[in-house]
Formats: sequence, C-alpha cells, structure tokens
Amino acid sequence: MLPSMIVLGIDPGLANLGLGLVEGDIRRARHLYHVCLTTQSAWLMPRRLQYIYEEVSRLLAEYRPDAVAIENQILRRQADVAFKVGQAFGVVQLACAQAGVPIHAYGPMQVKKSLVGAGRAEKEQVIYMVKASLGMKELFNDHAADALALALTHLAHAPMQGRASAAALLRS
Repeated sequence: MLPSMIVLGIDPGLANLGLGLVEGDIRRARHLYHVCLTTQSAWLMPRRLQYIYEEVSRLLAEYRPDAVAIENQILRRQADVAFKVGQAFGVVQLACAQAGVPIHAYGPMQVKKSLVGAGRAEKEQVIYMVKASLGMKELFNDHAADALALALTHLAHAPMQGRASAAALLRS
C-alpha cells in the first residue's frame, strides 16, 4: 500500500502564481484546494513579494503538506522576466524552508510525461488529465492547473524517491 501524503504544487510567477493542494497517492488523489495568486504591476516589488510569501506561508501552516512540488524552469529568453520570476521563486523557497517542508523541482516535460505519457503533450491534454485524476469538472485557471499537475507529478515520483533514499541508506 502506498503512503498517503499532502503535496502543494507551485507554478511560480510574479504576476500570477499557481498553487494547488492534493492528498493521497498516485492511484487515488483528492483535490484539496487551488488558487492563482495575482499581484498588481502597480504594486512595488517588495509588496508583491510579501503578498506571495504571506499566502504561501499561510497555506503551508494551514494544510501542513508533506512536500512541495515546484516547476524548476524559469524563462531564459527575457532576462527581466526571468529575474522577476526568480524573485518569486526565492520567496516561495524561503517560506518552505521556514516551514520545514521539502521542495522537489520538476521540469515541464517531466510533468507532461508523468501525467500524459508524452513530454511534448499539449497544455489541454495536461489540464484534461489533472481534471480526470482529481474528478474535477469545472474549468480553472491555467496557473492553478499547472500547480495541481506538479502536485500530481510528485505523487507519482514520491514512491520511487523513497525507495532510492532507502537503498542509499542501506549502502552506507
């Protein structure tokens, strides 16, 4: 029997940051919560980062997840966008570290392969699999969908990571 866990998925961004919480294992996952945090471009950068930090910290305290799954690809084409997203990524990592919750990073192709079976799957296919896996019918924000996809990906990878950690302990 696979252990049940709570996972917070995070699709990092400064203007829009997706958060999605799931509970269970890869065979049976249950949707707990999802939201897209939006910061206003008129806000000063410290205020935007503070809002993200406070909301992520609040969710970590309220749901006490076993793990956080975050997208690790930060845009590289536009340096100014990458820098801003990187700052949001940093405050999310700080909130997780302060809460003592381990972070696991997954790339977009890993998520697509995990949920759809193909690393080059279309976004619509990923959203369809998220909704099917969680028994959801309503449409929701793409950023929140990405966050839920990250959380589901971690549920799929967690048993393998646990076995790898156990094997490493046995070898030492």
